[in-house]
Amino acid sequence: MDDCIIIGGGPAGLTAAIYLARYHLSIRLFDSGDSRAAMIPRTHNHAGYPGGIEGPELVRLMHEQAKSFGVSRENRVVSAIEPDGENFIVRTANHSFPARTVLLATGVVNLRPKTLDDTLHDEALLRGLLRYCPVCDGYEVTDKRVGVIGTSDHGMKEALFLRAYTADVTLIAPDSEHDLDAACLAKLDEAGIARVDGPCDEYRIEGERFVVETATGPLSFDSVYPALGSTIRSDLAIAAGAEAAESGSLKVDSHMRTSVPGLFAAGDVVLGLDQISNAMGQAGVAATTIRNLLNERTPIRR
Repeated sequence: MDDCIIIGGGPAGLTAAIYLARYHLSIRLFDSGDSRAAMIPRTHNHAGYPGGIEGPELVRLMHEQAKSFGVSRENRVVSAIEPDGENFIVRTANHSFPARTVLLATGVVNLRPKTLDDTLHDEALLRGLLRYCPVCDGYEVTDKRVGVIGTSDHGMKEALFLRAYTADVTLIAPDSEHDLDAACLAKLDEAGIARVDGPCDEYRIEGERFVVETATGPLSFDSVYPALGSTIRSDLAIAAGAEAAESGSLKVDSHMRTSVPGLFAAGDVVLGLDQISNAMGQAGVAATTIRNLLNERTPIRR
């Protein structure tokens, strides 16, 4: 039986793996290979990298560091987490693994514009023409022409956030006319944010601009932010009995414990700020709490 099974191989899961391995605990790291961090062209918010660092390179370095302490990444997709007394059974397609504790670090998946081709999406993302995280890279669009695909309260908030970086922000409805109440309209007008009805489709790259076809014709931007929400990958924990917010984000206490004893969560799957630094900090807290919990059950000795 493993001391802990970590589900997710992004910054949160890898940080926890490093901590737990250095606590001399037996762990498994299950990683399906689709960490959102690996899609980041370059992050500049991560302290210690003055020129920024590419997401795939950061994940690679963290894998290398974890491996140096004996952590082995296993490419498995988990289908269920089942409480078993004070322990757990973690199930995959063909195997079952017993564990004393489980840490869920499965993150979220950004929702993309419906008709955006995958190849075009990836090229635009790599070139910074398409962006998903204004907290991460709003600085990079300072004083540039920015489009936000979204509507209602969520779209309004993202457009207003980006207004702190540039005066040229346009909010584009994804499907048809905008769904904005009087309060939203007043805030957008006060900030000088333009509004265009959808549907938006027929995306393309022209030179250094990303072009979006709208109900009123094509619009060209230096960068476009889809503000369409995300899918929080918390189903495994919820099925195991963990409490979640209405959005699907897992509720945890200050030690990253879910409502199920022995089941922990860290990173973007947790309610809070979706940032690499935050995910890593949460993972360190979770790993240390796991170590202390296991020590209470059976003293850890060399």
